[in-house]
Order: sequence, then C-alpha cells, then structure tokens
Amino acid sequence: MIKPRSPLSPLAAIGRLARGRLPGQVVIQFTERCNAACVQCGMRRGNEFARCTLDVEATRRLLDVLAARGVVSVSFTGGEPLLHLDEVCALAAHARAAGIPFTRTGTNGFLFMGADKPGFARRVHALAEKLVAAGLYTFWVSLDSADPAIHEANRGLPGMVRGLEKALPIFHEHGLHPAVNLGLNRLTGGQRLPAIDPERPETREAFAAQARLALHRFYLRVLDLGFSIVNACYPMSGEDAGAVYQATSRDDVISFSRAEKHELFAALYDVVPRYRHRLRVFTPKSALLALMRETAGEGGPAANACRGGVDFFFVDAKGMRAFPCGYRGGEDLGPALELDPAHITPSAACRACEWECFRDPSEMAGPLLDLFRRPLALAGRLAGDRAFMREWLTDLAYYRACGWFDARIPPDREALARFAPA
Repeated sequence: MIKPRSPLSPLAAIGRLARGRLPGQVVIQFTERCNAACVQCGMRRGNEFARCTLDVEATRRLLDVLAARGVVSVSFTGGEPLLHLDEVCALAAHARAAGIPFTRTGTNGFLFMGADKPGFARRVHALAEKLVAAGLYTFWVSLDSADPAIHEANRGLPGMVRGLEKALPIFHEHGLHPAVNLGLNRLTGGQRLPAIDPERPETREAFAAQARLALHRFYLRVLDLGFSIVNACYPMSGEDAGAVYQATSRDDVISFSRAEKHELFAALYDVVPRYRHRLRVFTPKSALLALMRETAGEGGPAANACRGGVDFFFVDAKGMRAFPCGYRGGEDLGPALELDPAHITPSAACRACEWECFRDPSEMAGPLLDLFRRPLALAGRLAGDRAFMREWLTDLAYYRACGWFDARIPPDREALARFAPA
C-alpha cells in the first residue's frame, strides 16, 4: 500500500498555527513570454507588450531569502514557464536544496505537439527526466475543454491533446503523475454554456444543468487521457483592472455574472464527489460551499478571508516585486528580496476575487487557525455551521487519502475507494 506523505511535520505545522500563521506560499511569475493564443489570458502571444523574464541568479537569491524566512511552497508560473525549461528546473532544484519542499510549475502543453513525428517519445522521456530530477512536487498541464479541438483552437497548439495522451504513460514510467488544470469557462464541456437572464428563471435552470453536464464530460475526458490528479481554476473575469498578473481577460468565454459563478460553484460542489474515488480532485468542497454562499448574496456565515498578503504572496516578472496576490496590483510590497512575511502587517480581510491558488488553501486553513487563535469561535462554528465543518473534515480526510497530491507518487486506489459515492 502507498503511504501518503504529510505535507509538513506536525510540530512545524503546529508551531506556525500557534503563531497565527500558515506555511508561506509564493507564486513567482518567472516570465511573461508565451507561445499560446488563449483568449482568457492577457499574456497570449497576439498581445504586443514588452515581455520580461526574471534573472536566474537573482531568482536563486530570492529563493534563498524565502527559504530563510519560512516559505515552504513556491510556484513558477508565466507566461509559459517551459519556454525556460532548463532554468525553471534548475531553480526548482535550488529551492528544494534551500529548504523549500513544495515546488510547482506547469505548461500549456506546447511540447506535446508533433506526437506523430520521429523522436517524440525520446523528447518526452528527456522532458520527464528533467522534471523528475528537479524534484517537482506538482507539475500541471492546462486543458480548457473536454473537446480537444476546442482546446487546441483556443490555445493555438494543434495536436497537443493527442501528444499529451501519448506522453502521460511516459511520465508515469518515470514516477511523475502530472495534474490537469482546468480554467473554468463556457466551453468546458464542449458545448457553450448559455447566459443567465435575470428576468427568466428557466435560463438559470438551463445554465445549472449544462454546467453539471460540462463538468462530467471534462472529468471523463481527464480519465480517458490517463490523468490521476485534477484541479479547477475559478473564473477570473474582470480582475484585470489593476492586476499585476495578466492571466485575466474580459473575453466572454470566461466572463460570468455573479449568478453564473454561483451556479458554477454549485455544479462543482455536486459533481466533484462523483469522481473523488477515481481521480485525486484538488478542489475542496468546503471552499466551494463558502464560495456558493458568498456568491448567493444572501448573508450567512462568511468565507474565511484570503491569506494573500499575510502568508501568501506574488512576485512579478517585471521588477521582482512582491504583491499580496497577482490581482492587487495597487499594493506593491516592495522588492521581493526584502519580503519578510513575519513582519507583514495584515491589511483588511480580502474576499475580492476567487483566485483558487490562495482562496482554497485559505478556506481549508481557517478552522485550524481558529483552533489555536480563537478556540471559542471555532466551537461556535462547529455548533452553528455543521454543513461547512462536515465538508471540511471530509476534505482533510480526502486530502490525506490523495497523498497530499504529491505528483511523485501514484494514486492509492484503496484509499480513494472509501470516497466512492453511495
């Protein structure tokens, strides 16, 4: 049987929580360069602006600083990080050597094109060897739709899905189990999700039903391709005003009204448990429940505030400057090399967006922080919000069964089977 690995030693985790802090996480935008045409991202190749990439030696120094100041998780993002494959792998290895155990990066999949050309398998073996040698905890591949043609047309990367299907067994052979990353959009299931007309209740019912069908189609496609880990990125439409991270767009494919976001979260809430026994689904139901309540606009228990700017931070590619997240561009925290989370004075609690990189872990950690800092508040929540606490406890058990989503170990089918729907 596979033994899941704990993400942090219990003593280290307890020590942080007792101080009212979470393990530090930093998203480093290594480059703004990209070779894809995605309509949902302002860094797509058709947008003309001065592209920046971080200096490798300066990034090494930054990683040393972050490790010394208690950061345990670093994600290298872009643009397209694998345009700088060797540099990113070297930096991930350096981060681990410096004491940062959780290193992550991902790709739009451009390296999987040309699957029918000679040497494809050899290229993928070489790629897998580099990623494994870097010691990456997580490696993700973006996929926008259950329909390969729609995904490839949006990305401008023909043949990528077929190549991905051929590549996954090679990755598994090398002991790496990539995650698939879905950015929720209107074409997730292959057929376009309709808009909700506030004056016509039947359009809301149609949207909700089609959203559930779209997610079922997507998860089935993921299983067919051979993935064992899947994550969902929540829609980031409209956050581009003032955003330092340009992975946003106002394109209709990812623009959703508040009511539509609510129905998307509700659809995920219903569909995710249908696949938890077959896939390691990173999306926590407790976070979805909180977001459903938030987007319903009906009051009730508040979601836990985002830890962006407290324990989680974003570093931009233009000037290696630190921000609370990629979207609060007006809150420049100064040079990232001078960032010390222990000396950050938290600003007002933020729930302005649904960036899952920060919102999901913030929601999952909220009750743990309350346990050490506000035990009476936690007791009140246990008594007064049993629905959330039930989902939260189940999420914790499920995350453990998933081996804490360590891409270096295969799924434990026996442990996952306990989460099969009744």
